[in-house]
Amino acid sequence: MKIACARLSDGSQVIVGIKGEQAFDLSKSGGPTTVADAMQALDQGVLESRCTDNAKLEERGFTLTAPVDADARILCTGFNFVNHAAESAREVPENPTFFMRYASGLVGPDDPIEVPKASETLDWEGEIAFVIKRAGRSIAQADAYDYVGGYVCFGDHSIREFQLHGTQATAGKNFDRSGSIGPWIVTSDEIGDPSNLELFTRLNDEQVQHGKLTDLVFDIPRLIAYISTFMKLRPGDIVATGTPAGIGGRRVPPRWMRPGETITIDVPGIGTLTNPVIAEE
Repeated sequence: MKIACARLSDGSQVIVGIKGEQAFDLSKSGGPTTVADAMQALDQGVLESRCTDNAKLEERGFTLTAPVDADARILCTGFNFVNHAAESAREVPENPTFFMRYASGLVGPDDPIEVPKASETLDWEGEIAFVIKRAGRSIAQADAYDYVGGYVCFGDHSIREFQLHGTQATAGKNFDRSGSIGPWIVTSDEIGDPSNLELFTRLNDEQVQHGKLTDLVFDIPRLIAYISTFMKLRPGDIVATGTPAGIGGRRVPPRWMRPGETITIDVPGIGTLTNPVIAEE
């Protein structure tokens, strides 16, 4: 099934479960009200029981929003595709490297991302992310997939100028409304072997990135094992696996996203995340 966040016609925010063509308000009768709650219910095997007739939603009765909790820890993996490390003139890391993003910097499907007033260097980075369903520390690679609740399209778009102001990526990765996530989380049982997933990033009608998870330097079990050595993972945490080659900042001349354009991240088996680009007001 798919797990989404949605805004109902009355303005309330709910967690939605999507099975086939039917959507359900999972928060009905004391069900999950956050992504973390939904992940825990999924892990406990009780999430689908919330998809009842009295919880059905009308097709036009809701709008999808970013499927991420405000307090989720969002870890992004740097230089995890060999070809992206090469285009960035970086050595392939010996160990996974991470930076943090915050939910305030992410918008949902069809919401606009912004070119900020401070810099025009908004660059694209299409990625596949996974969502944690079970708390854990010091997780063995052999057990890692037991902790993954699902997968989601992720736009780790960056303000390159600010990213390059220092050795840390935090500023360039956390401009408000610069990144995106959605349209929903597809649960792991729908995916099969996640290493078969691939992504396509398109700017308007031009394909600018293509990558397969088989090309990762550090696969998902390695990422989970490494992260869980220094922090306890918890339900609702998100880990973005990295972006492949093709970023605009490495084109000659550099190519940035401009107001009026559209960025699309397509992951067959998960969905399509589309966002218009606007200028910050």
